[in-house]
Amino acid sequence: MRNTAKITTAVLAAGALTLGLSACGAGSSDTDGPLIVAASPTPHAEILTYVKDNLAKKEGLDLQVKEFTDYVTPNTATQDGSVGANYFQNKPYLDDFNKKNGTDIVPVVTVHLEPLGLYSHKVKKADDLKSGATVAIPNDTVNEARALKLLAANGLITLKDGVGNEATPSDITKNPKKLKFKELEAAQTPRSLDDVDAAVVNGNYALESDLKPAKDSLVLESPKNNPYGNFLAVKKGQEDDPRVKKLAKLLTSPEVKKFIQDKYDGAVLASF
Repeated sequence: MRNTAKITTAVLAAGALTLGLSACGAGSSDTDGPLIVAASPTPHAEILTYVKDNLAKKEGLDLQVKEFTDYVTPNTATQDGSVGANYFQNKPYLDDFNKKNGTDIVPVVTVHLEPLGLYSHKVKKADDLKSGATVAIPNDTVNEARALKLLAANGLITLKDGVGNEATPSDITKNPKKLKFKELEAAQTPRSLDDVDAAVVNGNYALESDLKPAKDSLVLESPKNNPYGNFLAVKKGQEDDPRVKKLAKLLTSPEVKKFIQDKYDGAVLASF
């Protein structure tokens, strides 16, 4: 994900790609055609591919999966009808995206949680971070706040009382280790581990980088009462598309829950 200032630029940059997708036709208004779903590669596209290969045919669903490595194009493509749905984001991020971009994308069903974690190639424990250490954090509005809340929950910093999903380093009231923050696009945080002292990494990018959240993280987000579950989303008005309803049912099936448990070993948690 990107920060608020960069979302508009990213949307413009994504324009050519989404126009190309439009030529393919997601058939968002054609409920007899295939349902094309935009997804991050890991774990979203992997989960969708499992559904496509093992469950969709029996339900009469023609499912196609398109992978994207950014957190902007899946929403712009869903909004303009290039794809019929997407699966990659959480509610705070979607709320922020809709507000900043004038889109009207809505969640359909929550499928899983990817715990956010703090990782390092230089220390084995968070307490071992030295004074003045540099920590990379995602630079989009929601995940930056989420990262700071993770650090605060583990005693590394203190945030202003009542700070919400738009927290930034300027909202830090106590920083005993005098940590410095390097704000990066979320996908870049795991790649920065050799250049910084630690990095807060989204679960999907951790998995793509062969990091094992349950084993490798210094601190890990708790799933208890967590608002950051990832869901299937569509443009408002498409919730009753029969293809979307079929996919929502399959994504919350016992078969998918078992697939998530077996494949990700706690790095991804089913939310149903």
